[in-house]
Amino acid sequence: MYIHVKVSLRAKKSEIIELNENHLKIKLVSPPERNRANQELINMLAEYYKIKKSAIKIKKGKYFREKLIEISNSSDI
Repeated sequence: MYIHVKVSLRAKKSEIIELNENHLKIKLVSPPERNRANQELINMLAEYYKIKKSAIKIKKGKYFREKLIEISNSSDI
C-alpha cells in the first residue's frame, strides 16, 4: 500500500489530517535535522495504522516535504 504525505514541520503540535484514503497531511513538531522529522513521521504513522515501524518505508521524498510512503504489511491495516 502506498500513501502520499505532505509534511509540515515545526508545528505547535503533531497531528495527522486525512485528506482521502491515500493522501495525508501530517504536522510534526520535530525540526528537519538529523532525520528527526522522518523518525517522528514513521512513529506517528505506525501508531495511526497500528502496525510496526519496520513495516513503513519512505520510498520517495526523504529530504522533501512531499513523500511517498510504502506500508508493506497492508493486511494489518
